[in-house]
Amino acid sequence: MTSPFFVGTTNEPRKTSLPESLDPEKMPEHIAIIMDGNGRWARLKKLPRAMGHRAGVDSLKKTLRFCSNWKIKVLTVYAFSTENWSRPKEEVNFLMKLFESVLKKEIEFLNVEGVCINFLGDLDQLPKRLQGLIKEAINLTKDNKGICFNVCTNYGGRRELVIAAQKLAKRAVKGELDPALIDENVFEKELLTSNFVDPDLLIRTSGEQRISNFLLWQLAYAEIHITDVLWPDFNENSLIKALIDYQSRTRRFGGVDQISSQQI
Repeated sequence: MTSPFFVGTTNEPRKTSLPESLDPEKMPEHIAIIMDGNGRWARLKKLPRAMGHRAGVDSLKKTLRFCSNWKIKVLTVYAFSTENWSRPKEEVNFLMKLFESVLKKEIEFLNVEGVCINFLGDLDQLPKRLQGLIKEAINLTKDNKGICFNVCTNYGGRRELVIAAQKLAKRAVKGELDPALIDENVFEKELLTSNFVDPDLLIRTSGEQRISNFLLWQLAYAEIHITDVLWPDFNENSLIKALIDYQSRTRRFGGVDQISSQQI
């Protein structure tokens, strides 16, 4: 889940039409992805881990392009978690520099493509130069009307919930908020994703079957697609398979479908 981000030019021809295997009426509005398997991909190829992260960047470029072309409204990816700081210092430093270099290279293209980019997480812990680039990217693309691209950077789901609770508690102490009036809607407004619909689909690569402290509140009713494909190998076919799987589901949100209810 430590692969950096951003779309860019590729040598592949641009395909703007939806694949025939997908139903345009059943496309998710919001896709979230846990990008996992960069290190394993590199190890299997007997390459340095850094090469796995670089290959992961290419996979994300293509995935963002496909989502944009297929009219997905929001793509949220897990780029760097609060737990990733525990990785070897050399790897963390490499990732921070990779974030910077890719952002510098791709931000103009992102803007031209109409992508609106956001960074979700505790950004104050990031290197100052990276913080500056992030602010520039957000300001440059904030009015764009294309796909919203959320990059979860130094993000942790539990930390997000704790911070939201602290904000509400402070308002209550000041007398600005009656604790009895705190419901799901009030709480949700304090989350980093308050401006977006919750993810309809969560994709996790590399076969791991956990959500790893990612969007703990927002994924409450998301459909989950787990693939054994390592993130650097995730491609158009992988995304199509995930979407076909999603479209095969009946989303009940805790209720029952009409046929089941008639059988009771």
